[in-house]
Amino acid sequence: MADNQAGERSEQATPKREKEAREKGQVARSRELTTAMLLIAASAAMYSFSNPIGSGFAAIAKQAFSPSRQHFFSEKYMLAALGELLLEVMLSVAPFFLVLFAIALFSSLLTGGLSFSAKAFSPQANRMSLGKGFKRMFGMHALVELLKALAKVSVIFLVGYFVIVQIFPELIALGNDSVTAGVGHAMDLVSRSFFLVSLSLLLIALIDVPYQIWNHAKQLKMTKQEVKDEYKETEGKPEVKGKIRQLQREMAQRRMMDAIPDADVVVTNPEHYSVAIKYDAMRSSAPIVVAKGADVIAMQIRKVAIANDVPILPMPPLARAIFHTTEIEQEVPQGLYLAVAQVLAYVFQMNSFAQGKNAKPKPLGNIPIPDEFKY
Repeated sequence: MADNQAGERSEQATPKREKEAREKGQVARSRELTTAMLLIAASAAMYSFSNPIGSGFAAIAKQAFSPSRQHFFSEKYMLAALGELLLEVMLSVAPFFLVLFAIALFSSLLTGGLSFSAKAFSPQANRMSLGKGFKRMFGMHALVELLKALAKVSVIFLVGYFVIVQIFPELIALGNDSVTAGVGHAMDLVSRSFFLVSLSLLLIALIDVPYQIWNHAKQLKMTKQEVKDEYKETEGKPEVKGKIRQLQREMAQRRMMDAIPDADVVVTNPEHYSVAIKYDAMRSSAPIVVAKGADVIAMQIRKVAIANDVPILPMPPLARAIFHTTEIEQEVPQGLYLAVAQVLAYVFQMNSFAQGKNAKPKPLGNIPIPDEFKY
Protein backbone atom coordinates (compact mmCIF):
# COMPACT_ATOMS: atom_id res chain seq x y z
CA MET A 1 0.00 0.00 0.00
CA ALA A 2 2.80 2.38 0.93
CA ASP A 3 4.70 1.49 -2.24
CA ASN A 4 1.65 2.25 -4.37
CA GLN A 5 1.20 5.65 -2.73
CA ALA A 6 4.91 6.41 -3.12
CA GLY A 7 4.78 5.51 -6.83
CA GLU A 8 1.57 7.40 -7.63
CA ARG A 9 2.10 10.75 -9.32
CA SER A 10 -0.21 12.75 -7.10
CA GLU A 11 1.92 15.84 -6.36
CA GLN A 12 1.99 19.00 -8.43
CA ALA A 13 5.27 19.75 -10.20
CA THR A 14 7.73 21.87 -8.28
CA PRO A 15 9.21 25.05 -9.80
CA LYS A 16 12.47 23.15 -10.30
CA ARG A 17 10.68 20.39 -12.24
CA GLU A 18 8.86 22.95 -14.40
CA LYS A 19 12.11 24.79 -15.11
CA GLU A 20 13.86 21.57 -16.15
CA ALA A 21 10.93 20.67 -18.41
CA ARG A 22 11.04 24.09 -20.08
CA GLU A 23 14.80 23.70 -20.64
CA LYS A 24 14.03 20.45 -22.45
CA GLY A 25 11.41 22.17 -24.60
CA GLN A 26 8.47 20.55 -22.78
CA VAL A 27 5.86 23.30 -22.60
CA ALA A 28 2.10 23.35 -23.06
CA ARG A 29 1.33 23.94 -26.73
CA SER A 30 -1.97 23.89 -28.56
CA ARG A 31 -1.58 23.24 -32.26
CA GLU A 32 -5.32 23.73 -32.64
CA LEU A 33 -5.12 27.28 -31.28
CA THR A 34 -2.16 28.06 -33.52
CA THR A 35 -3.93 26.62 -36.56
CA ALA A 36 -7.21 28.41 -35.81
CA MET A 37 -5.59 31.80 -35.23
CA LEU A 38 -3.37 31.37 -38.27
CA LEU A 39 -6.30 30.55 -40.54
CA ILE A 40 -8.45 33.35 -39.10
CA ALA A 41 -5.60 35.81 -39.56
CA ALA A 42 -5.01 34.50 -43.07
CA SER A 43 -8.65 34.97 -43.97
CA ALA A 44 -8.75 38.45 -42.40
CA ALA A 45 -5.54 39.42 -44.18
CA MET A 46 -6.86 37.99 -47.43
CA TYR A 47 -10.06 40.01 -47.02
CA SER A 48 -8.07 43.18 -46.20
CA PHE A 49 -5.64 42.73 -49.07
CA SER A 50 -8.07 41.13 -51.50
CA ASN A 51 -8.46 44.23 -53.66
CA PRO A 52 -4.71 45.02 -53.95
CA ILE A 53 -3.84 41.37 -54.48
CA GLY A 54 -6.66 40.87 -56.98
CA SER A 55 -5.76 44.03 -58.89
CA GLY A 56 -2.09 43.07 -58.84
CA PHE A 57 -2.77 39.57 -60.11
CA ALA A 58 -5.06 40.95 -62.84
CA ALA A 59 -2.37 43.39 -63.94
CA ILE A 60 0.27 40.68 -63.87
CA ALA A 61 -1.95 38.33 -65.89
CA LYS A 62 -2.70 41.06 -68.39
CA GLN A 63 0.98 41.90 -68.72
CA ALA A 64 1.99 38.24 -69.01
CA PHE A 65 -0.57 37.39 -71.72
CA SER A 66 -0.19 40.51 -73.85
CA PRO A 67 3.46 40.70 -74.92
CA SER A 68 4.48 42.52 -78.08
CA ARG A 69 5.45 40.48 -81.19
CA GLN A 70 9.17 41.27 -81.06
CA HIS A 71 9.41 40.01 -77.48
CA PHE A 72 9.00 36.43 -78.70
CA PHE A 73 12.29 36.64 -80.58
CA SER A 74 14.39 37.84 -77.62
CA GLU A 75 15.41 35.25 -75.03
CA LYS A 76 16.91 37.95 -72.80
CA TYR A 77 13.63 39.80 -72.69
CA MET A 78 11.64 36.68 -71.82
CA LEU A 79 13.91 35.91 -68.84
CA ALA A 80 13.85 39.53 -67.67
CA ALA A 81 10.07 39.64 -68.01
CA LEU A 82 9.72 36.43 -66.03
CA GLY A 83 11.88 37.88 -63.25
CA GLU A 84 9.81 41.08 -63.18
CA LEU A 85 6.56 39.12 -62.98
CA LEU A 86 7.85 36.97 -60.10
CA LEU A 87 8.98 40.07 -58.24
CA GLU A 88 5.59 41.70 -58.68
CA VAL A 89 3.87 38.54 -57.44
CA MET A 90 6.10 38.47 -54.35
CA LEU A 91 5.48 42.15 -53.62
CA SER A 92 1.74 41.64 -54.00
CA VAL A 93 1.54 38.80 -51.49
CA ALA A 94 4.36 39.91 -49.11
CA PRO A 95 2.04 41.82 -46.68
CA PHE A 96 -0.22 38.80 -46.53
CA PHE A 97 2.56 36.40 -45.53
CA LEU A 98 4.11 38.87 -43.06
CA VAL A 99 0.79 38.96 -41.21
CA LEU A 100 0.67 35.17 -41.19
CA PHE A 101 4.20 34.95 -39.76
CA ALA A 102 3.42 37.43 -36.98
CA ILE A 103 0.18 35.66 -36.02
CA ALA A 104 1.83 32.22 -36.05
CA LEU A 105 4.54 33.48 -33.69
CA PHE A 106 2.06 35.23 -31.39
CA SER A 107 -0.38 32.32 -31.16
CA SER A 108 2.37 29.87 -30.18
CA LEU A 109 3.33 32.15 -27.27
CA LEU A 110 -0.18 32.27 -25.80
CA THR A 111 0.01 28.91 -24.05
CA GLY A 112 3.63 27.92 -23.47
CA GLY A 113 5.34 31.30 -23.85
CA LEU A 114 8.66 31.87 -25.55
CA SER A 115 10.88 28.81 -25.22
CA PHE A 116 13.94 27.72 -27.15
CA SER A 117 15.74 24.58 -26.09
CA ALA A 118 18.78 23.03 -27.72
CA LYS A 119 18.00 19.82 -25.81
CA ALA A 120 14.81 19.39 -27.80
CA PHE A 121 16.88 18.98 -30.98
CA SER A 122 19.40 16.57 -29.50
CA PRO A 123 18.88 12.81 -30.11
CA GLN A 124 17.31 10.95 -27.20
CA ALA A 125 17.26 7.21 -26.69
CA ASN A 126 13.67 7.13 -25.45
CA ARG A 127 12.49 8.56 -28.77
CA MET A 128 14.06 5.60 -30.56
CA SER A 129 12.34 3.02 -28.40
CA LEU A 130 9.87 0.86 -30.33
CA GLY A 131 7.79 0.23 -27.23
CA LYS A 132 7.37 3.90 -26.46
CA GLY A 133 6.81 4.57 -30.15
CA PHE A 134 3.86 2.15 -30.24
CA LYS A 135 2.58 3.64 -27.00
CA ARG A 136 2.56 7.09 -28.56
CA MET A 137 0.84 5.72 -31.66
CA PHE A 138 -1.86 3.74 -29.87
CA GLY A 139 -2.04 5.36 -26.44
CA MET A 140 -4.48 7.85 -24.97
CA HIS A 141 -2.70 10.78 -26.60
CA ALA A 142 -3.10 9.23 -30.04
CA LEU A 143 -6.79 8.59 -29.33
CA VAL A 144 -7.32 12.22 -28.33
CA GLU A 145 -5.55 13.42 -31.48
CA LEU A 146 -7.71 11.10 -33.60
CA LEU A 147 -10.91 12.45 -32.00
CA LYS A 148 -9.73 16.02 -32.58
CA ALA A 149 -8.97 15.25 -36.21
CA LEU A 150 -12.43 13.71 -36.71
CA ALA A 151 -14.04 16.70 -34.97
CA LYS A 152 -12.14 19.15 -37.17
CA VAL A 153 -13.10 17.33 -40.36
CA SER A 154 -16.75 17.18 -39.29
CA VAL A 155 -16.94 20.84 -38.27
CA ILE A 156 -15.11 22.06 -41.37
CA PHE A 157 -17.30 19.91 -43.64
CA LEU A 158 -20.55 21.17 -42.12
CA VAL A 159 -19.52 24.83 -42.07
CA GLY A 160 -18.04 24.57 -45.55
CA TYR A 161 -21.24 23.02 -46.89
CA PHE A 162 -23.44 25.80 -45.51
CA VAL A 163 -21.01 28.47 -46.76
CA ILE A 164 -20.99 27.04 -50.29
CA VAL A 165 -24.79 26.88 -50.27
CA GLN A 166 -24.94 30.56 -49.31
CA ILE A 167 -22.44 31.85 -51.88
CA PHE A 168 -23.37 29.47 -54.73
CA PRO A 169 -25.47 32.07 -56.62
CA GLU A 170 -22.54 34.52 -56.53
CA LEU A 171 -20.17 31.82 -57.81
CA ILE A 172 -22.45 31.24 -60.81
CA ALA A 173 -22.62 35.01 -61.46
CA LEU A 174 -18.80 35.36 -61.68
CA GLY A 175 -18.97 34.46 -65.36
CA ASN A 176 -20.79 37.71 -66.09
CA ASP A 177 -18.03 39.93 -64.60
CA SER A 178 -15.07 41.37 -66.42
CA VAL A 179 -11.62 39.92 -65.75
CA THR A 180 -10.60 42.63 -63.28
CA ALA A 181 -13.94 42.72 -61.51
CA GLY A 182 -14.20 38.92 -61.54
CA VAL A 183 -10.80 38.46 -59.90
CA GLY A 184 -11.67 40.97 -57.17
CA HIS A 185 -15.10 39.42 -56.63
CA ALA A 186 -13.61 35.93 -56.47
CA MET A 187 -11.00 37.04 -53.95
CA ASP A 188 -13.78 38.52 -51.82
CA LEU A 189 -15.81 35.30 -51.92
CA VAL A 190 -12.80 33.15 -51.10
CA SER A 191 -11.74 35.35 -48.17
CA ARG A 192 -15.28 35.43 -46.70
CA SER A 193 -15.68 31.68 -47.02
CA PHE A 194 -12.21 31.07 -45.64
CA PHE A 195 -12.97 33.34 -42.67
CA LEU A 196 -16.20 31.54 -41.76
CA VAL A 197 -14.58 28.12 -42.02
CA SER A 198 -11.63 29.27 -39.92
CA LEU A 199 -13.93 30.58 -37.19
CA SER A 200 -15.32 27.10 -36.78
CA LEU A 201 -11.89 25.84 -35.69
CA LEU A 202 -12.06 28.09 -32.63
CA LEU A 203 -14.55 25.61 -31.18
CA ILE A 204 -11.90 22.90 -31.30
CA ALA A 205 -9.21 25.29 -29.98
CA LEU A 206 -11.34 26.36 -26.99
CA ILE A 207 -11.53 22.72 -25.95
CA ASP A 208 -7.94 21.86 -26.81
CA VAL A 209 -6.20 24.70 -24.91
CA PRO A 210 -7.48 23.71 -21.42
CA TYR A 211 -6.82 20.06 -22.25
CA GLN A 212 -3.19 20.76 -23.27
CA ILE A 213 -2.56 22.78 -20.10
CA TRP A 214 -4.10 20.03 -17.96
CA ASN A 215 -2.26 17.27 -19.81
CA HIS A 216 1.07 19.11 -19.52
CA ALA A 217 0.58 19.56 -15.77
CA LYS A 218 -0.38 15.89 -15.47
CA GLN A 219 2.78 14.76 -17.28
CA LEU A 220 4.94 16.85 -14.93
CA LYS A 221 3.30 15.51 -11.77
CA MET A 222 5.64 13.90 -9.27
CA THR A 223 5.47 11.14 -6.72
CA LYS A 224 5.85 11.90 -3.03
CA GLN A 225 9.26 10.24 -3.12
CA GLU A 226 10.40 12.43 -6.02
CA VAL A 227 9.37 15.54 -4.09
CA LYS A 228 11.30 14.34 -1.05
CA ASP A 229 14.37 13.50 -3.15
CA GLU A 230 14.30 16.90 -4.84
CA TYR A 231 13.98 18.63 -1.48
CA LYS A 232 17.00 16.73 -0.23
CA GLU A 233 18.98 17.68 -3.33
CA THR A 234 18.11 21.38 -3.13
CA GLU A 235 17.94 21.91 0.62
CA GLY A 236 20.26 19.15 1.77
CA LYS A 237 19.54 16.17 3.97
CA PRO A 238 18.12 17.13 7.40
CA GLU A 239 20.85 15.28 9.28
CA VAL A 240 23.56 16.98 7.21
CA LYS A 241 21.97 20.39 7.73
CA GLY A 242 21.73 19.72 11.45
CA LYS A 243 25.39 18.77 11.57
CA ILE A 244 26.36 21.90 9.66
CA ARG A 245 24.36 24.09 12.04
CA GLN A 246 26.01 22.38 15.00
CA LEU A 247 29.48 22.99 13.57
CA GLN A 248 28.58 26.61 12.85
CA ARG A 249 27.42 27.09 16.45
CA GLU A 250 30.61 25.49 17.77
CA MET A 251 32.79 27.69 15.56
CA ALA A 252 30.90 30.82 16.62
CA GLN A 253 31.19 29.82 20.27
CA ARG A 254 34.95 29.26 19.90
CA ARG A 255 35.37 32.69 18.29
CA MET A 256 33.31 34.20 21.09
CA MET A 257 35.40 32.52 23.80
CA ASP A 258 38.62 33.64 22.07
CA ALA A 259 37.41 37.26 22.28
CA ILE A 260 36.75 37.21 26.04
CA PRO A 261 40.42 37.67 27.16
CA ASP A 262 40.45 41.04 25.35
CA ALA A 263 37.20 42.22 26.97
CA ASP A 264 37.25 45.10 29.48
CA VAL A 265 34.55 43.69 31.76
CA VAL A 266 32.05 40.86 32.11
CA VAL A 267 28.67 41.92 33.48
CA THR A 268 26.67 39.07 35.00
CA ASN A 269 23.38 38.08 36.43
CA PRO A 270 25.07 35.47 38.61
CA GLU A 271 22.42 32.82 38.10
CA HIS A 272 21.73 33.02 34.37
CA TYR A 273 23.43 35.62 32.14
CA SER A 274 26.95 36.78 31.31
CA VAL A 275 27.88 39.59 28.89
CA ALA A 276 31.46 40.53 27.93
CA ILE A 277 32.00 44.16 26.86
CA LYS A 278 34.94 45.83 25.16
CA TYR A 279 35.48 49.48 24.35
CA ASP A 280 38.05 50.52 21.74
CA ALA A 281 37.79 54.22 20.92
CA MET A 282 39.93 53.72 17.80
CA ARG A 283 37.60 51.11 16.25
CA SER A 284 34.09 52.07 17.36
CA SER A 285 32.20 54.97 18.85
CA ALA A 286 30.46 52.83 21.50
CA PRO A 287 31.22 49.73 23.61
CA ILE A 288 30.78 46.41 21.79
CA VAL A 289 29.44 43.09 23.06
CA VAL A 290 32.12 40.50 22.28
CA ALA A 291 30.43 37.56 24.02
CA LYS A 292 27.18 36.69 25.72
CA GLY A 293 25.45 33.56 26.92
CA ALA A 294 22.91 32.05 29.27
CA ASP A 295 23.15 29.23 31.82
CA VAL A 296 25.98 26.81 30.81
CA ILE A 297 27.54 29.24 28.31
CA ALA A 298 27.30 32.03 30.89
CA MET A 299 29.27 29.88 33.34
CA GLN A 300 31.87 29.14 30.66
CA ILE A 301 32.24 32.89 29.94
CA ARG A 302 32.87 33.54 33.62
CA LYS A 303 35.47 30.75 33.79
CA VAL A 304 37.35 32.17 30.78
CA ALA A 305 37.16 35.68 32.27
CA ILE A 306 38.55 34.50 35.63
CA ALA A 307 41.36 32.60 33.90
CA ASN A 308 42.37 35.75 32.00
CA ASP A 309 41.90 38.27 34.86
CA VAL A 310 38.96 40.01 33.18
CA PRO A 311 36.92 41.93 35.80
CA ILE A 312 33.52 40.41 36.58
CA LEU A 313 30.76 42.63 37.96
CA PRO A 314 27.44 41.17 39.15
CA MET A 315 24.86 43.63 37.78
CA PRO A 316 21.69 41.65 37.00
CA PRO A 317 19.49 44.47 35.49
CA LEU A 318 22.25 45.66 33.15
CA ALA A 319 23.27 42.10 32.18
CA ARG A 320 19.68 41.20 31.29
CA ALA A 321 19.17 44.45 29.36
CA ILE A 322 22.30 43.98 27.22
CA PHE A 323 21.67 40.24 26.71
CA HIS A 324 18.15 40.79 25.33
CA THR A 325 18.86 43.88 23.19
CA THR A 326 22.34 43.41 21.70
CA GLU A 327 23.86 40.73 19.49
CA ILE A 328 27.49 39.67 19.50
CA GLU A 329 29.86 42.14 17.79
CA GLN A 330 27.22 44.87 17.95
CA GLU A 331 27.36 48.17 19.81
CA VAL A 332 25.25 48.51 22.95
CA PRO A 333 22.03 50.50 22.46
CA GLN A 334 22.18 54.24 22.91
CA GLY A 335 19.79 54.04 25.84
CA LEU A 336 22.37 51.99 27.78
CA TYR A 337 25.35 54.24 27.04
CA LEU A 338 25.26 55.94 30.46
CA ALA A 339 25.00 52.71 32.44
CA VAL A 340 27.78 50.99 30.49
CA ALA A 341 29.97 54.13 30.69
CA GLN A 342 29.68 54.09 34.50
CA VAL A 343 30.69 50.42 34.60
CA LEU A 344 33.69 50.96 32.32
CA ALA A 345 34.79 54.05 34.26
CA TYR A 346 34.72 52.03 37.47
CA VAL A 347 36.73 49.20 35.85
CA PHE A 348 39.35 51.60 34.47
CA GLN A 349 39.68 53.25 37.90
CA MET A 350 40.11 49.84 39.54
CA ASN A 351 42.87 49.00 37.05
CA SER A 352 44.66 52.28 37.84
CA PHE A 353 44.29 51.58 41.56
CA ALA A 354 45.79 48.11 41.09
CA GLN A 355 48.79 49.73 39.40
CA GLY A 356 49.16 52.22 42.27
CA LYS A 357 48.32 55.26 40.18
CA ASN A 358 45.02 56.36 41.72
CA ALA A 359 43.03 55.96 44.91
CA LYS A 360 40.54 53.13 45.22
CA PRO A 361 37.21 54.15 43.65
CA LYS A 362 33.96 54.05 45.57
CA PRO A 363 31.85 50.90 45.00
CA LEU A 364 29.23 51.13 42.30
CA GLY A 365 25.73 51.63 43.57
CA ASN A 366 22.53 50.86 41.76
CA ILE A 367 22.90 52.01 38.17
CA PRO A 368 19.57 53.22 36.73
CA ILE A 369 18.29 51.33 33.66
CA PRO A 370 15.69 52.94 31.34
CA ASP A 371 12.25 51.34 31.58
CA GLU A 372 12.30 50.15 27.96
CA PHE A 373 15.44 48.09 28.71
CA LYS A 374 14.18 46.37 31.84
CA TYR A 375 13.68 42.60 31.47
